[in-house]
Amino acid sequence: MKTDARHNVVNGGLASRFSRKYLAISVSLSLTSMALLIYFTYSPGLFDRLYWNRTPGLFLALLVVGLRIWFLTAKIRYLSECRLSWIASLRVVLTWEFTSSITPSTIGGGPMATYAMTREKLTLGQSSAIVIYGIMLDQLLLVIVIPLLFAAGLFFPVVPENAGWVGKTAMFLIYLALLSYALFLVYGVFRNPYVLKRTVNYVFSMPGLRKYRFKIAREAEQLEAYSHELRKKPRSFVYRSFALSTLAWLAKVSLPSIVLLSFVPADVLLTILRSFAMALAGMFMPTPGGSGGLEGLYALFQGPLMERREFLGIAVFMWRLISFYVVVGVGMMAVSWYFNSTGETERETGNKEGNQGKQ
Repeated sequence: MKTDARHNVVNGGLASRFSRKYLAISVSLSLTSMALLIYFTYSPGLFDRLYWNRTPGLFLALLVVGLRIWFLTAKIRYLSECRLSWIASLRVVLTWEFTSSITPSTIGGGPMATYAMTREKLTLGQSSAIVIYGIMLDQLLLVIVIPLLFAAGLFFPVVPENAGWVGKTAMFLIYLALLSYALFLVYGVFRNPYVLKRTVNYVFSMPGLRKYRFKIAREAEQLEAYSHELRKKPRSFVYRSFALSTLAWLAKVSLPSIVLLSFVPADVLLTILRSFAMALAGMFMPTPGGSGGLEGLYALFQGPLMERREFLGIAVFMWRLISFYVVVGVGMMAVSWYFNSTGETERETGNKEGNQGKQ
């Protein structure tokens, strides 16, 4: 029965969330947007004008992707209190990254990561707690980063001038929404989990959301229980897990800057600040994995910093190739491993039941 339940979760629920449809949409939007950028920015003889002494920075970008995956793997293993091996933690991370890269932000990779951890022999409660705490650590970082971006915006054009008042207003609202949510979640988890549970239950008692009420109520109960458990852990646990989460984030936001600097010289501090702003704006992209919108954000935020705009299209292509297509390709193998292992488990169970029936 347990095996059948897990199989139904994959084939009936989670599998549909990162189905071929989402993958096809995500890749199609990404390729289309990159093709348009290359078409409008390319000029004949472009590669003859490259700063070839800068292009080795692209290998640095690949190294940073590897470091980010390693930091995330160490984070998952640490949060599991070493119940997950390094290989198992890596599979979970690749599965999480793959699912996040091809599904809308409203779905994300959390549900599939939870399933992956149950396949690695953790309980559903342990798996959910790790996912919740991992997300909470990201929110804790935003509590620090967003005020810094607000302050930096007083001295540097973090939001490009060509975004106009509409773009600047939108970024202000994004900052405000993310900061409010992050503060609320961090306060609820660390200080007052009852308020968090009560607020969630109130929101999902409203018309239009009531059909999710019972499911969310269970999640809220679980979050409250985990919050009490978390508060019993030593501060060193929080500090170390937060450090690993921060390093993974720094690796992520440095990629757009490294790729840009691999083609043209630019203001290093400003491009990094804009990379942070890009990452925050990308959270609100409704398309699977943000495809289509993320390429546009790169052009909007990083494009004005390039002294030669003809390199913009190829820079966006290399950024997405390294940060998106490499992760999707490797992550697909991790997801396939879970599906194949599920199938093998079912066949073994079926054979055992068949043999018992014959006896």
